[in-house]
Amino acid sequence: MQRLIGKVVHYYDRIGVAIIDLKEPLRVGDMVMLKKGDRIVPQRIESIEIEHASVTSAKRGDIVGVKVDTEAYEGTVVLPG
Repeated sequence: MQRLIGKVVHYYDRIGVAIIDLKEPLRVGDMVMLKKGDRIVPQRIESIEIEHASVTSAKRGDIVGVKVDTEAYEGTVVLPG
């Protein structure tokens, strides 16, 4: 089984931003997979925000906002891409 990078705890559908509780580090440019049920969608991390401040990387335990190209509702898991 692949390691878990994080889990979506909230999704802002109007702006397409997923709030992710990180279990592993994440950097801008990383390729991840968003998985909910049988649906798996690739996603490149274009930006990361912590408390509305743009950052280039985040560590385990951080709660981050990430712009996503597809719906990533609560419970969606983030896996390495």
